[in-house]
Amino acid sequence: MPETTTRARPDVGRYVSDALRDRYFAACDALYAMGAPAVAETDVETVFGTTHVYRYGPADPAAASRTPVVLVHGAGSCSAMWYPNTAALAAERPVYAIDTPGDPGRSVQRAPIHQPERAARWLDETLAGLGLDRVHLVGSSYGGWLALNQAHRSPGRLASATLLDPGGLEKVGLRFFVWIFVSLFATWAPKRLRPRLAAWLEQPVLVVPELRTMIRAGVRAYRVRRPAPLPLTEDELRTIRTPLYLVLGKRSLILHPERQAERVPRLIPAARADIITGTGHGPQIDHADQVNPRMLAFMRTAE
Repeated sequence: MPETTTRARPDVGRYVSDALRDRYFAACDALYAMGAPAVAETDVETVFGTTHVYRYGPADPAAASRTPVVLVHGAGSCSAMWYPNTAALAAERPVYAIDTPGDPGRSVQRAPIHQPERAARWLDETLAGLGLDRVHLVGSSYGGWLALNQAHRSPGRLASATLLDPGGLEKVGLRFFVWIFVSLFATWAPKRLRPRLAAWLEQPVLVVPELRTMIRAGVRAYRVRRPAPLPLTEDELRTIRTPLYLVLGKRSLILHPERQAERVPRLIPAARADIITGTGHGPQIDHADQVNPRMLAFMRTAE
């Protein structure tokens, strides 16, 4: 695996120390073990750094020949967050889970990718390096912005894009950052209080010990150096022709779900939207039993 130490840059994410990095990797591995076992791991070289990718595959040869799914995680996390989804998705299609450079994970960033043009180029280079000409792209939160940006700027490899409570549709408001801060603080709450806090905050991190450990280890180990992405304009959204599936949490704090469920299909003719009740910013985690079959059904329709 490539070295994680690079020449320090103010706009490139980095680990604080090797010891904290290794502790974070151990926490990630505990979470990976809760999902489908990866059949392979690979590193893809791009001009922005080394992208680490996990591959999951169906045993059925017919399913193995279908258009693959590519998963892009949210900010401050890594592809271990897909543990509730990999088994269901990989039962029907090949699945690739990408560690985004600039976030904690096993990718190694050497140049910033937060600018929209650079983000689209990085992802296209990664897909090309994997030999993938046609994919169903799935992104959560910041990964949703990456998927939306790809559909706008470089859609040639996309069979569809699924956006799970994504960034990129509204300017991220103060209420979201307050929720992040309070949720992180709540991870230190006594065990008996965590279920009540998890319900109040719509935060599954608090009641999944492995997920809680990974998030806390990542905050200590890694320094993210990336501004929040700007939302796409309505004119930019109108350019998108890729089939788009928007999955929103009823109590999302990153956007207004009813507003976007009406707005996005109006601006993008090939878009549809669902709002998942009883959840906030992580519908694919705490309502995986609903979201997994919906994503797969949309992919079949898009093809």
